[in-house]
Amino acid sequence: MAEENKVKLHGMWASPYVKRVEIALKIKGIPYEYVEEDLVNKSQLLLQYNPVHKKVPVLIHNGKPICESLVILEYIDETWKNGPLLLPQDPYKRAKVRFWISFVEKELLENVLLVVRSEGEAQEKAIKVVFEKLKLLEEGLKDLFQGETHHIDGENMGILDIFLCSLFGAHKAQEEVFGVKFIDPEKFPLLSSWVTAFTEVAVVKELRPPHEKLVAVYQFLRQKALQDSAA
Repeated sequence: MAEENKVKLHGMWASPYVKRVEIALKIKGIPYEYVEEDLVNKSQLLLQYNPVHKKVPVLIHNGKPICESLVILEYIDETWKNGPLLLPQDPYKRAKVRFWISFVEKELLENVLLVVRSEGEAQEKAIKVVFEKLKLLEEGLKDLFQGETHHIDGENMGILDIFLCSLFGAHKAQEEVFGVKFIDPEKFPLLSSWVTAFTEVAVVKELRPPHEKLVAVYQFLRQKALQDSAA
């Protein structure tokens, strides 16, 4: 029976998508085995489990693979009912959370990546767009929380918290490498307080890579992105 409920996670230590799944598993109190993947030399198991995208994260439960971080998080929430809920029970609230998750993934993240891949005037334009998206998110959070203080701890951290944490949990390293202060308390006070709150959650602190290693990864990614753009 223990073998039937065995959970494995194939990931890569610096991947924000993998961190989403790790945070969810920890919040739910689900024991799991972590398998570190070399994304330059991908294992046969990873290619077998995710033949379409050949990417991490991949969650293995009862011998069956589940791919894509959002799909995995919803699977975790639907499968393990005994831990804290990652999505609200109320259908309307759940729909609103899903809307903002989509916004973060499709609009905010895409434009943050443009900042990483560009420089000069192109980067300035990308930064302006990111700030516009952050302003929309700030206003959306006011509506979502309905003026209440959004207290975050290991018992009530939901999917939207996890998504924002994976994007901006390492904002200090991002600021150091990219020279852009995305999380600015003067521009976005609610978002800034939210980011500060979830970065202090014990599970998040436990899973956060060292600042120096994150800086090195971001420097590598930026250099590679600029080289690819110039090619």
